[in-house]
Amino acid sequence: MIQPQTRLNVADNSGARELMCIRIIGTSNRRYAHIGDVIVAVKNPKGTRIFGAIARELRQLNFTKIVSVAPEVF
Repeated sequence: MIQPQTRLNVADNSGARELMCIRIIGTSNRRYAHIGDVIVAVKNPKGTRIFGAIARELRQLNFTKIVSVAPEVF
């Protein structure tokens, strides 16, 4: 069952790995969402531009997108 403030793993190719349910669309009194219901969710991107050098530890923490965008890794 999905309710507001629930963190979900994403199963499509949108680029998000995890998102949080904000609201269940089309309901006023129902507390939980079920299969096929539409929800409003929020995803915070990790970023698209980096201007300075970044630490090598980010590569070990699986932030590969940040490492690939950065101009220098020290």
